Amino acid sequence: MKLWHKVFLGLILGVIFGVYTPQHVETIKPIGTVFLRLIKMVIVPLLFFSLVSGITGMRDPNSIGRVARKAVMAYLGTTCLAVTFGLGVAYILQPGAGVVLDMGQVAEKNFKENNFDLLEFFIEIVPNNVFQAFADSNILQVVFFSIFTGIIINGMDSSADPLRNFIHSAAKLVLKMIALVVQLSPYAAFALTAWVIGTQGLDIIYTLGKLVQAIILAFILQYLIYGLIIFVFCRISPIPFYKKSIEYQMIAMSTGSSKASLATTMQVCKNRMGVSESSTSFVLPLGASINMNGLSIKLGLSVIFFAQAMGVDLALSDYIVIILTGTLGSIGGAGIPGSFIIMLPIMLTSVGLPIEGVALLVGIDRILDLLSTTINITGDATITLVIDSSEGTLDKEMYNS
Repeated sequence: MKLWHKVFLGLILGVIFGVYTPQHVETIKPIGTVFLRLIKMVIVPLLFFSLVSGITGMRDPNSIGRVARKAVMAYLGTTCLAVTFGLGVAYILQPGAGVVLDMGQVAEKNFKENNFDLLEFFIEIVPNNVFQAFADSNILQVVFFSIFTGIIINGMDSSADPLRNFIHSAAKLVLKMIALVVQLSPYAAFALTAWVIGTQGLDIIYTLGKLVQAIILAFILQYLIYGLIIFVFCRISPIPFYKKSIEYQMIAMSTGSSKASLATTMQVCKNRMGVSESSTSFVLPLGASINMNGLSIKLGLSVIFFAQAMGVDLALSDYIVIILTGTLGSIGGAGIPGSFIIMLPIMLTSVGLPIEGVALLVGIDRILDLLSTTINITGDATITLVIDSSEGTLDKEMYNS
């Protein structure tokens, strides 16, 4: 039985266990907790060594800069598109219509008074103490240091070859470690799903039904757009991509972590889709660090939901603020546990809505997070495939096989 089959079976059994024996879910929750701790244990080493290995594998400085520019622009573009999809679906379906909420007074809209400081956001990417950044798992700071390290190593002469060899070997070591940990994902899927259902019940899925339906529809549209992007920019059918993506998608859905499925995604991209090793090692980890399309959709849709429920008419300028804040905020929320609950108050504040509404979404976020993570990692793989194709290094024969 394939791993994703086992993961899917774990999800189903978890739902059944949570529904019929909720009194025992706390007993099995440690299984999922240990699994997540194992994943967190290797996340930072995986990102660091994968990124440095990918950069040092591209010895041409022009190539590094070109690929990095393409990747960052592509990730920003799909994230902005995701927020816009969320707003569009919310505008059409009106998930907040008919819902009456009194969550407090609507404030005057003033973007300058927001908690989100764009300049401070970029300053904070540069770590004061690299060891502290690693200890705190500050993903963006680790990414900055990894890219900085890779570029410096590439600027050195042949004396750095032993260091390059060490980096490549360490990257393979960490991939082996996380591949072993991922074999435990079916058991974690069972334990975590059972715990969520057992503690909050199936009613959690129906509590905010219209909002959930709208978010899921936006997820589906974003998922289909990935196929369109592959068709337009790579001139190949997206069907093989969808078929071969199931394995890492099931792991992402069961764990709710893009990082947990990163190693499997890298293996699928390199060994089954024909993506080059340099793109797999550089573009994909970068995407897992900054690309949060699913989070962007949830943020944009939830803000509109609360505005509709509170009878607040948003102006065009408000929608622009939501798109900008959602795009940058989702990047800032990358790698932060419960980032949706952390970033949503910033989004609500940006258009003058009270943040008390966040409490209503805490219950359903865990369920939606499993789906949004799947969208996130699929977007990472899509952009990696597109970038590799644009560089002329995609093995299309392997992709179509």
